[in-house]
Amino acid sequence: MASTHTDPAETRDEQFARGSKVLTSLHGEDGQKVLDSLADISPELSHQIVAWAFGDIYSRPELALRDRQLLTLGMLTALGGCEPQLTVHINAALNVGLTPEEIVEALLHAAVYCGMPKAMNATFVAKNVFADRGLLPLGR
Repeated sequence: MASTHTDPAETRDEQFARGSKVLTSLHGEDGQKVLDSLADISPELSHQIVAWAFGDIYSRPELALRDRQLLTLGMLTALGGCEPQLTVHINAALNVGLTPEEIVEALLHAAVYCGMPKAMNATFVAKNVFADRGLLPLGR
């Protein structure tokens, strides 16, 4: 059954406000920094990220934010070349309760379907995020 959480009469500002709440819950201040970096070149892209990606898609109740982050990590790994976005989303994954060990396991699993180079690149991004957050070495 399709989600009915959005109202077709909802205004652009209301959609943005809903997305802002989800974005902040996932990314904290880091999410706003990404949006701010787009403000002088494409404010509409910034708006769509918040309103559509987070307001319409991430806010759907059918998947928990934790599950959405696992999916996002897998897809960014598969795409390759998305290391800046992986940094943001690995941090978000930690913010919604994934453990470093679960993230590493997901990236290991991605090697089967995405290839070793993409999985290695993603794992090195995770290593940097974990180091920045004082989470290395794993298994303490």
